[in-house]
Amino acid sequence: MNNVVKKWLWLLILAVPLLSGCNDNADNPQPADENELITTLTLRFTQQGVTSPQSQTITFRDVDGDGGSAPVITGNVTLRANQTYTLDVAQLLDESKTPTLNILEEVEEESDEHLFVFTPNPTSLFTYTYGDKDQNNLPIGITGTVRTGAAGTGTVTVQLRHQPGTKNGTPAPGDDDLNVQFNITVAN
Repeated sequence: MNNVVKKWLWLLILAVPLLSGCNDNADNPQPADENELITTLTLRFTQQGVTSPQSQTITFRDVDGDGGSAPVITGNVTLRANQTYTLDVAQLLDESKTPTLNILEEVEEESDEHLFVFTPNPTSLFTYTYGDKDQNNLPIGITGTVRTGAAGTGTVTVQLRHQPGTKNGTPAPGDDDLNVQFNITVAN
């Protein structure tokens, strides 16, 4: 073999590892699995076991997101003691986009990455039972059941946990897409 061919062969041998490390998507990288921006959350409580069930809604709205104007909470929730209610996430929006994004659809599509958590304070206000599951048989929380306790007042903290690749049915992994606190009354 002549020296010119040997040099080209060596250059080719050295270039192969460099070329194999290239990424065809380098000019178009995939974004990290980011948290959702949620500007509006509406919860609906519907009493079970009655002939004409009444629904109550409460809405958190913060159109400009974190910072800026304070969030607005509209509606009140007064539940009857020792009763059962269906609790639905009725609306979940990102109004910072035009057109408005329905984040609830995204949560349903990516249910294996999301978990709603409902935490009453005091814990005696109610117990929450999940009514839906993802494809891995883990809870989601778009719908569920609330069983109230004795009369009292307190709060419920609603979290939407973002858990891509780590969801295990508990609130621990991941981080919050949403963390909102509502006042709640349980009356006789």
